[in-house]
Amino acid sequence: MSGRGLISFRCWRLLVAALICFAPAAAPAQNLMAPQAAVPVPLTPGTGTPGATMASPVPLAPPSSPPVAQVTPIVPAGHVALAVAARYGRDAPAISGGLIWRVYAAKADTTGVFRLIKEDRGAAPTFILPPGSYVVHASLGLASAAKAIQLRADTVREMFDIPAGGVRLEGRVGDVRIPPGQISFDIYPGSQFDTSNRRPLAQNVITGDVVLLPEGTYYIVSNYGEANSVVRSDVRVQAAKLTDIVVTHRAAALTFKLVNDAGGEALANTQWTVLTPGGDVIKESIGAFPRVVLAEGDYHLVARNSGKTFQRDFKVITGVDGEVEVLAR
Repeated sequence: MSGRGLISFRCWRLLVAALICFAPAAAPAQNLMAPQAAVPVPLTPGTGTPGATMASPVPLAPPSSPPVAQVTPIVPAGHVALAVAARYGRDAPAISGGLIWRVYAAKADTTGVFRLIKEDRGAAPTFILPPGSYVVHASLGLASAAKAIQLRADTVREMFDIPAGGVRLEGRVGDVRIPPGQISFDIYPGSQFDTSNRRPLAQNVITGDVVLLPEGTYYIVSNYGEANSVVRSDVRVQAAKLTDIVVTHRAAALTFKLVNDAGGEALANTQWTVLTPGGDVIKESIGAFPRVVLAEGDYHLVARNSGKTFQRDFKVITGVDGEVEVLAR
């Protein structure tokens, strides 16, 4: 007898909507593979084209921890066994780790909530349940699948298709890897040219994390620093594949100093404003040594201290980090 239940269409729609709000959120990033650090090499100023470079996808590896052996459970009288497993798609490999399984009641309770009955993180768990109707939800990172299940007397076996893939991100200026704490990534569905959806699927993803996503097209917003070094790139996620993505920024990290004489001590309690040549404000900060990452280009810098204003123009060259001094005279 088939294990697929006949839950009413109305109940099914209610449950799917409830799962979005009720199910605990899956972690947006899982360290399924250790990042490979790039070896820094001397940087030639002005090199590197902004955008993302994608390495050839490789098979998505399982978690580094060994799989837990599955023990055949004893089915007590009046209960039924439900064995579940997942794969990356029809005729695709089985998913061997990173799954979260949740079994819900098929009908909402008096408060309108679909009760969570059981949860498991095994690759292919077996649930022992009383006969009845259920909905089983399987998630892998940000990808998921759900099925309505009817249990009667015989053991039911169900295979879930979750066509998911992984992306692993890092940022560079030229050939130099940007330290993880200085760059972050936001991931959005669709293309950057499609303005209909502006809600990110994952925010503040750090270098080296593997983000598991449903197969499809996404765009990545990479922020180096907290000013204007922002790169947007479209990427493609393939089922059962891990894609390494390197986002290249044309920028430099600069430290500002207000000094009485060239090379002198920096004056404390200085207010800083970085502007474009046209007068648009890029970044404001306070301090003796503010550090700012700026995209390549020309800028105007204003320093205010003790009621006086000092200013100068400067130029940012990709990869050329250093100091910008403003003379207090």
